[in-house]
Parts: sequence; structure tokens; C-alpha cells
Amino acid sequence: MKKQITVGDVELKWDLETGEVLFEDGDVVLFWISAMETFFDSIREISGTEATKLVLETTGFRQGVIVGEGFLDRKNINTSNVVQWMSNTYAPAGWGKVKIVKMDEEAKHFTLHIQDDWEYKMNQQKQKGLEGIFVPSHYAGVLTGLFGMNFWYTTIQYQNDENPYSIVEYYPSEVTVQSNIHEMSRKQEAMQIKELERMVDDKTKMLQSLVKELSSPIIPVLEKIVVVPMIGSYDEDRSEDLIFNTLSELPKHQAQYLLLDLTGLHKHISEHTAMLIDKLGAAARLLGIETILVGVSPELAMVITQSKSNLRKFECLQSLQHGVYYALGKSGREIV
Repeated sequence: MKKQITVGDVELKWDLETGEVLFEDGDVVLFWISAMETFFDSIREISGTEATKLVLETTGFRQGVIVGEGFLDRKNINTSNVVQWMSNTYAPAGWGKVKIVKMDEEAKHFTLHIQDDWEYKMNQQKQKGLEGIFVPSHYAGVLTGLFGMNFWYTTIQYQNDENPYSIVEYYPSEVTVQSNIHEMSRKQEAMQIKELERMVDDKTKMLQSLVKELSSPIIPVLEKIVVVPMIGSYDEDRSEDLIFNTLSELPKHQAQYLLLDLTGLHKHISEHTAMLIDKLGAAARLLGIETILVGVSPELAMVITQSKSNLRKFECLQSLQHGVYYALGKSGREIV
């Protein structure tokens, strides 16, 4: 019911009565590579490719730190025995062949050859062509735990059909998984902000187009009589749209009378709006069309009298109904 063997420098123990499996007296659990593949695929499906890379890199590194710190306490690992320890520890654990082939003790630079590790086998099972992330970052965490300083890595070569092993360089670095997480968060925030800006821009353009259509409607109320309601304030763009749309549509309706309905202006008529009305009326007159101002309230009448533009030259009536009757009378018609 109990079994104990030593493989390389690693002691493995099994106790079937308690269900324990110990790796150097630490509890372990065994998984098929296909099961790990399902785990990785689930992360990728939920998080997306870019986020998955960060998750695997962060997890591999942090697990490596735990391993490095644990073996440092047990076996006092240093540059004199780290080469042999790494090869004899990871091979019995099913991590494939790993070897430190070059080491600069002073600069703490390491070059590793990693061959047939479980992540490579996992990626090869379905010929996904994915590159290793978890395993290379794991060894960066191991070195960080062993030597008490932050290590990072650069993959020089990935194992594939042409290359028999991966080549990864490790070195002390200010790059940390925390900084990568923050960078990823900032990048995602920037992407979200950019998407929101795009959506706002699209909505703004749509609203501007809608406002442009609604801000200068041409309403043919009776034969040869056209009403244009003026609503709100007018800036340069709205003014140009109003003049262009009105002058373009008037000939189509064979208009003789243009009724500018000022009801929607209330008292908020600026000097610019007064000049706009004057300009529009003058342009309509050139087309042989008489302009009549309707919807003039007492308050608006006071504003018009104080305006520098001479709007008093236009016929001004209190309501749209009066304006329609006036235009009909001038054209020799009446409503019966």
C-alpha cells in the first residue's frame, strides 16, 4: 500500500491508504497532458488569446517562484549545483528535458535548452502550432525563487520540426508579472476607451445627420405656399444648411410665398440669427418669392426692433394661420 522510489535527485512516495502522492515530501497531483490541454483551451475560450498568454505567463512564473523557494530551503541551491539540480528534478516530474547550457555566474545570466516539455507535447497533439508560454515563464520564476532577485526571459528559438529544442535566455530584469498585468489592463482600458470614442463618434454623426434633416424642413402647406419652421439656435453650419436646403427646395414646390415660422425661437434670437433671416429673405426675393415672418410674439417683436438687421421690411404676423390667410389673400385666393 506504500511505495517509495528515488528518480534522479527526487524522492517519490505513494500511500494508497491515505491517497497521498509526495514529490520531495510535497503533495502533488498527476494529470494527463490531454487534461491540461482542456484546461488551457477553457482559459483561452473564456479570456481570449491575448489575455490567455498573460494568464499562462503569470501562473507559470508564480508557480516557479514557489518551486524555487521551496528547493532553496531543502537543498541550498546555488550556481554550483543549479545545473545538475534542474535537470534531475524536472525530468522525473514529466517536464521533459531541460538543461542549463550556458551560465554567467557574475551577471546571473542563464541559457536553457528545453526539449519535449509537456506544454510542447500538448500543443503538438492537435498540431495547433502554439508556442510555449507557461514552461519558459515557469523557469523564470524558479530562478527568481532560487536567487532572490527577479528574473525574466527571452525565447531565442522554439522547438518545432526544424529545431530539436527551445533556447531560452534568463537574466535579472525589472520586468515583473505585476507590471505585465498592469500594462495589459491599461491596454484593455485604452481599447475600451477607443471603442467608446468610436461609438460616440458614430452616434454623434448620426445625430448630426438627423438634426440636419430636422432643423430645416420644407413644408408645402398649400399650393405655392411653403413653411420653414426655425427652431433653437443657429451656428454657422446650421445656418448654411438652412439656406442651402430652403433655396434648393423652393423651386421644386413652385413657391411664391415663404413663411418663416419663428415660434420655435422664442426670445432666443441672436444677432447672427437675425442676419440669417435677413439673408434668407433676400435670397428668396431674388427667386421671386416673398418672405413672411410668422409666429412673432410680443417678446420676439421687441428683440427684432432692437436688432441691427432690418427685419421690419418683412411682413410680420402673429401666427402661422394668419400668415397662410395673408398669403392666400395676396394671391387672390381664400379658404371656403
